Amino acid sequence: MPPSNPPANGSPDNIPPQMLSRPDGVTIAYHKTPGTAPGIVFLGGFMSDMTGGKALALEAFARERGQAFLRFDYQGHGASSGRFEDGTIGLWAADAVAALDGLTEGPQVLVGSSMGGWIMLLAALARPDRVAGLVGIAAAPDFTEDLMWARYPEAVRDTLVRDGVYREPSDYGDEPYTITRALIEEGRSHLLLRAAIPLDCPVRLIHGMADPDVPWEVSLKLAERLSAGDVELILVKGGGHRLSEPVDLARLGAVLEGLLAQLGCGQGNGR
Repeated sequence: MPPSNPPANGSPDNIPPQMLSRPDGVTIAYHKTPGTAPGIVFLGGFMSDMTGGKALALEAFARERGQAFLRFDYQGHGASSGRFEDGTIGLWAADAVAALDGLTEGPQVLVGSSMGGWIMLLAALARPDRVAGLVGIAAAPDFTEDLMWARYPEAVRDTLVRDGVYREPSDYGDEPYTITRALIEEGRSHLLLRAAIPLDCPVRLIHGMADPDVPWEVSLKLAERLSAGDVELILVKGGGHRLSEPVDLARLGAVLEGLLAQLGCGQGNGR
């Protein structure tokens, strides 16, 4: 699972992130842009952080519209506290809920990239009254089971069971991915594609048909599992996993623009 939101050069104005301090000592790094509701919350991917291209493009989109916006780092990612190898799907979903509860007000549109698509679904299930809509970009629910464990050869599975960790070589950087047994086993408590997903808000799913990491059929299955009647799947012929090229970001903006218009928030203050 590659980083779906490769790091850029930090905040566009180079302002250090703020920190959400939790009672358990965890600190969640974030950047928050004030504006009108519904707000937009970006949820990044596996081993990604909030300084990537999609996060910054969405922040610019929100600023232009005068729309509230939030981007943040899960524990063990970016500027937040904790070690990546201690993270699990449940832990990162709890981070998302904490950010939603502590850093936003009113209805929100959650935008989840890759693993962030799984996290946004879990956050929406935990706080359905706070979520006005969902946008998935190469959403990867259940990836720890279906795209990791199910695909690993026996030798890799044996390594995970015996050692508790597997260092998976990366095609996207020099550092290997740290895959833990806890990540795989705990992820089984949050699988969503095995049954109906009781969410009724509008959902937009964008997926590249040439995605080598998360097959586009995952988004098709997700669309089928969602209880919502208003679900649209946009397939991008030739599109890869990250969908972060200028044409991809323009498409994302248009999809989000249409969803916000449907939700009745007009053109914002800056358009």
